[in-house]
Amino acid sequence: MVSSRRLVVDNILGVMDGRSLDAVIEQNAKDLSELDRRSVADSSYGLARWFRQCHAIVAARLQKPFKDKDRDVHVALMLGVWQLLHSRTAEHAAISSIVELVRELDKPWADKLANGLLRKVQREMQDDASELNALLGNDLSIAYAQPKWFVKALQKAWPEKIESILSALQERAPMTLRVNTHKVARDEYLNQLASCDIQAEPLEAVPSALVLDKPMGVFQLPGFDEGLVSIQDAGAQLSAELLDLHAGQRVLDACAAPGGKSMHLAQHQPEITLTACDIDEQRLERVAQNAERCGVTLSLQVLDAENPPQAWRDQPFDRILLDAPCSATGVMRRHPDVRMLRRATDIEDLAVRQAKILDSLWECLAPGGKLLYVTCSLMPKENEQQIQAFMERQPGVKVIPIDVTWGHTRAIGRQTLPGEMTMDGFFYALLEKTNATTA
Repeated sequence: MVSSRRLVVDNILGVMDGRSLDAVIEQNAKDLSELDRRSVADSSYGLARWFRQCHAIVAARLQKPFKDKDRDVHVALMLGVWQLLHSRTAEHAAISSIVELVRELDKPWADKLANGLLRKVQREMQDDASELNALLGNDLSIAYAQPKWFVKALQKAWPEKIESILSALQERAPMTLRVNTHKVARDEYLNQLASCDIQAEPLEAVPSALVLDKPMGVFQLPGFDEGLVSIQDAGAQLSAELLDLHAGQRVLDACAAPGGKSMHLAQHQPEITLTACDIDEQRLERVAQNAERCGVTLSLQVLDAENPPQAWRDQPFDRILLDAPCSATGVMRRHPDVRMLRRATDIEDLAVRQAKILDSLWECLAPGGKLLYVTCSLMPKENEQQIQAFMERQPGVKVIPIDVTWGHTRAIGRQTLPGEMTMDGFFYALLEKTNATTA
């Protein structure tokens, strides 16, 4: 039987090959018990979160890099470093377990290397003047396990906030609930949680949000099956209020999967006619599943928002939510593999796609209608700079100020930062179409 630590190594190797961590965990841990699966997932997420730091520490202690066929040994050593520096594993168990792991990998030649390297790290942890602490103290990208390009971009975009952002991105995000306030008042649901001995706190700035004291399985939550509550970061719960929904409006949620924002729109104003689209048919199935659980009626369409149907131009929408495909740099707390997968060149490519979608959907917005542009990015090129360029291309665009207590005012729009008010990093810009003319 494959050990849990071997599965962690396999998961990280999968991400190194370009796959998402969620996907490899789902494949590799599907036959495990719920307890074992959670353990494997926790360690996989932990190592992904600290991947670049652990990689640097191991690489600095090798006389020469491993051959590609021995990447699994390198990742096993990284897992040992992570266990020593960032987990609750007892130090002796962290070391002995990795020695056993390299033998399980059929690399017995590496057991003495593993033992020696990890014991050296263990000793250096106690020495403030050690090579280890010098490595961690002299480079933000290693101290916070982030790509150098990303740290440089943050220094430019958020010079006064960079260390608080980097620190927050290394934390586990809280489990936040979105209460369906059309079915149950938030205070009433808070009482239901208390009756189940589940501790939570309301978030003042977000009327639908409750932050749990500790995470748990969704089916432990009262009323989850009945759609009383969903899991959604507080920062992602801001769209429904900003869109200014009214009964009878035609509303489009573009790039909708997995459907959290769609459900919120429909629950916030049940008398809208809602269409949700996404380019990925499998991911759109999750929207359908969420809709069934929440009792939401909506139209689902598989299509690329860059190429909307002519019918949307002929009968335009009153409101459009564009949760644009982006770098996901603002949600690394929940998706730590982003820092392993994302490249600096991705930002330009994503900005080009965002611009095409914006231009296409603007043609599908009725005069007087509003479009809410959202990303989970911290990069200005995807956010305020994207909207500025859009306004230069398109006539009849009015920016509606977002006057709220959350987030930070940008040149255009508003930005939440990771960890502030429990939220992930989201950008919001609300645009009104003042006439029917398009460029």
